[in-house]
Amino acid sequence: MAGAPNGGSAGRPRSEEAHQAILDATLELLSEVGFSALTVEGVAQRAGVGKATIYRRWPSKLPLVVEAFGGLPRLEEVDTGDLAGDLKTMLKSYLQLFNTTPLATVLPSLAGERAHNDALSEVFDPVLKGRRRPLLGVLERGVARGELPEDLDLELAADLISGPIAVKLFFTGGKLSPRMVGPIVDLALSGLRKR
Repeated sequence: MAGAPNGGSAGRPRSEEAHQAILDATLELLSEVGFSALTVEGVAQRAGVGKATIYRRWPSKLPLVVEAFGGLPRLEEVDTGDLAGDLKTMLKSYLQLFNTTPLATVLPSLAGERAHNDALSEVFDPVLKGRRRPLLGVLERGVARGELPEDLDLELAADLISGPIAVKLFFTGGKLSPRMVGPIVDLALSGLRKR
């Protein structure tokens, strides 16, 4: 096979479009079939590329899934001037992500698989911890402003605040509504402040 005019090999170029199509297909299939049933072959077929195109970029499905998940939008820290406002703004943004991206179906799939897949757990734990960082930052700022006790267990407080959304997402189902945000924050803060 003759080389390409620019000195590279002939054939389809490794394009950004193919890269994005692969990541999109990965998220779609992860949502539909879960991590265990996800295959590179299935992703290639859905993305309209050859398996070799995928294997040139990712050695297996695990790093492919990590990159696809990592490409989902992230929450940014907010600072409205008070803790309740920060939390309500952040949780509304969180719900918007769940309602407008594949996150609501991808996250339960990965969470279920993490329980019995050590390799997935090892790779995803730091990713998930990074996504939790903005919420912890808001709580740290609440402590610094005197809105929360100094000895507050921030990890536990973050679980308390995000827990109702996780329960609805993972167990009870239903649409995640912005109307839940006010009661979640008010109830959580009434408990966190009265220690």
